[in-house]
Amino acid sequence: MSKISEMTRESWIMSTFPEWGTWLNEDIENAVVPDGNVAMWWLGCTGIWMKTPGNTNITIDFWNGNGKRTHGDNKMKVGHQMANMCGGRLMQPNLRNIPFVCDPFAFRHVDAVLATHYHQDHMSAEWAAHVIHSGMTTTDESGNEIPVPFIGPLKSVETWQKWGVPAERCRVVKPGDVIRIGEIEIVVLDSFDRTCIVTTDSTGPDREELTGKCPTDMDEKAVNYLLKTPGGNIYHSGDSHFSIYFAKHGKDYDVDVAFASFGENPIGMQDKMTSIDVLRMAENLRCKVVIPIHWDVWTNFAPDLEEIRMLYEFKKDRNEYGFHPFFWQVGGCYTYPQDKDKKYFHHRRGFEDCFEQPQNIPYRSCL
Repeated sequence: MSKISEMTRESWIMSTFPEWGTWLNEDIENAVVPDGNVAMWWLGCTGIWMKTPGNTNITIDFWNGNGKRTHGDNKMKVGHQMANMCGGRLMQPNLRNIPFVCDPFAFRHVDAVLATHYHQDHMSAEWAAHVIHSGMTTTDESGNEIPVPFIGPLKSVETWQKWGVPAERCRVVKPGDVIRIGEIEIVVLDSFDRTCIVTTDSTGPDREELTGKCPTDMDEKAVNYLLKTPGGNIYHSGDSHFSIYFAKHGKDYDVDVAFASFGENPIGMQDKMTSIDVLRMAENLRCKVVIPIHWDVWTNFAPDLEEIRMLYEFKKDRNEYGFHPFFWQVGGCYTYPQDKDKKYFHHRRGFEDCFEQPQNIPYRSCL
């Protein structure tokens, strides 16, 4: 039978998806983190895998979904948070702009699953299903073996439970809470995700009317995290917008690395931090390194990272910035403080072993 006669849509999908197969899964599992460091891999959007020298592994906002896949009726749900925000009704053209760099079903160990909030691009039913069905366990602060916990604000926990995660596996957190997972201490902090504030339980015509109501439920919808690790303190801001309260967090805690959700907001939108917001956030947090994330994923919010670099170079001396930006790539590893002076990430280029074996070419100057 010929190759093309065996080819089907299903065989094509199974042979090409996820696009990276288990390459990155293997990188993470095989990585040996140097003492006094913490290794982090960017999984796309705001998804982070974090690993310590003692092999504590946690995920934050690991997501395995996509955006629009069809034009449908070309209408946005009347109660979608973006519709609530701007009053728009046309379908948001948010197509996923990056490959799937991990196979969520191929991991064999994790110690905790964290979510900053409950928007669809920050939680994964696929990842939750694998963690539950695989029987993964970890140890608590007393050294007892326990099932891997799911940690997040109330709305995230409600989402996990709706998917089938047992209630006893979930931990509702709010600002001020502190949890210890292996070598990582998780400090729960305030979120500044104002898109979450305009998110209603219903996306239909029966959506909650928010006009004239003072929101009081941010802590139930979204949180930020400070992760104290053997390599330093890592600040994950989820989908937070800029807030002057970053300065309070910067006064209360030493922040080494901060993640900022960066994007080019379309007209009528205020969903992502702008380039100047990213710099202001870093200055307020008094961090040493700021890393823009989330810019990778949506076609309609795609920015240019050079804007951050240019503004940073323009302002850093006058404002005496004590930090610098690091420009990552999805699927890449950043180890702190080992990589603290790096400005750009580039995936391994390979061919380190060139000329270790005889060439097979007509003559030496052929190439």
